[in-house]
Amino acid sequence: MTVLTEKFTITTKGFDDVIDITSRVQSIVSNSQEKNAIVNISTTSSTASILTLEYEPGLVVDLPKLLENIVPINKVYQHDNTWHDGNAYAHLRATLLGNNITLSVENGEIILNTWQKIVLIDFDNKQRTRQIVVSVMY
Repeated sequence: MTVLTEKFTITTKGFDDVIDITSRVQSIVSNSQEKNAIVNISTTSSTASILTLEYEPGLVVDLPKLLENIVPINKVYQHDNTWHDGNAYAHLRATLLGNNITLSVENGEIILNTWQKIVLIDFDNKQRTRQIVVSVMY
């Protein structure tokens, strides 16, 4: 198996910032010139996630609301008691959603449904610069 890896960075606003990274990832896949492969997209952060989402304004609002019901920001967590950085909720949300996804590539295109996009969600409690790692495997 051959693996081609590229990295790029994104500056986020934090606080559930949802950013469409589909075109950046597709560009890397296209530049690899591999027609049929798999691509893994990950972030090196423990307070951000990579996933697919129907990237439309309603879901961009609904997903953070759902996560607030599951892992509230203003709850006391042991991590916050240890580090006093107030971002335990961000670590927990990222743990629930994961920091990577693997998708199929066919004829040089990532296989996604019509409205499906690859997104980075930054849960942290401040602006961050996030590294995205894209590995094309064939």
